[in-house]
Amino acid sequence: MSKTWFITGSSRGFGREFAKAALDRGDNVAAAARNIDTLADLVTAYGERVLPLTLDVTDKPAATRAVQQTHEHFGKLDVVVNNAGYGLFGAIEEISEQQARDQLETNLFGALWVTQAALPLLREQGSGHIVQISSVGGVTAFPNLGIYNASKWALEGFSDALAQEVADFGIKVTIIEPGGFATDWAGASGVVADQLPAYDGLRAAVAAVMSGMEAGDPSAAGTALLKIVDAENPPLRAFFGTQPLPMTSHIYTERLKTWEEWSDLAAQAQGTAG
Repeated sequence: MSKTWFITGSSRGFGREFAKAALDRGDNVAAAARNIDTLADLVTAYGERVLPLTLDVTDKPAATRAVQQTHEHFGKLDVVVNNAGYGLFGAIEEISEQQARDQLETNLFGALWVTQAALPLLREQGSGHIVQISSVGGVTAFPNLGIYNASKWALEGFSDALAQEVADFGIKVTIIEPGGFATDWAGASGVVADQLPAYDGLRAAVAAVMSGMEAGDPSAAGTALLKIVDAENPPLRAFFGTQPLPMTSHIYTERLKTWEEWSDLAAQAQGTAG
């Protein structure tokens, strides 16, 4: 049976590819974007199976209305994809207060508002799948991306708790953690803080590392997501791309090593060690 999707950030990148993958196989999609004009080609190509919605995910009442409109229009809601988000580039010292707040409003609170709007509907029908688009930067941290990392770590934290809270209602949760892909995340969609000369060397080093990474194909990610939402027992977390697993394996190995090396201190802090 066909599924009904609600996808934020559908105008470009992953969101566009997720929408096309779902529509190509006959599913219905409520495609949400800040600028509804960017969705015109989807409506032309797929007709009534597309519900274009103008949405700024930072507007909580608007997010609630959009989710409810999707349910009313299609009569059900099966998959919610919180994809809207952007990259904020800058060292911690360089990030302005407004930039930090805007990043969290979109990447974290936007996903929270949509999730909260969908949960009553999914609980009532006893099924559904919430997909949170995080990043390898949601389980690791990179210089010049600290506040972006913070937004994705927070998204992962509430989503992990959410999965435990809603399992008995028949609702599934999956956190997607992509590596580098050929989207405009680091281009037109990104925000760059005012740069301090003190960090020029760091930026050059980061750029050198990034230039050596092969970017993934966003259209292939759309096909991969279909397999996840169709799985009887989908994963709580899934990497997209070949970069994240070796990178994260190394980082977690080092974390465990450090925790073990300092375990005596941990016991002393609790007052249980001599």
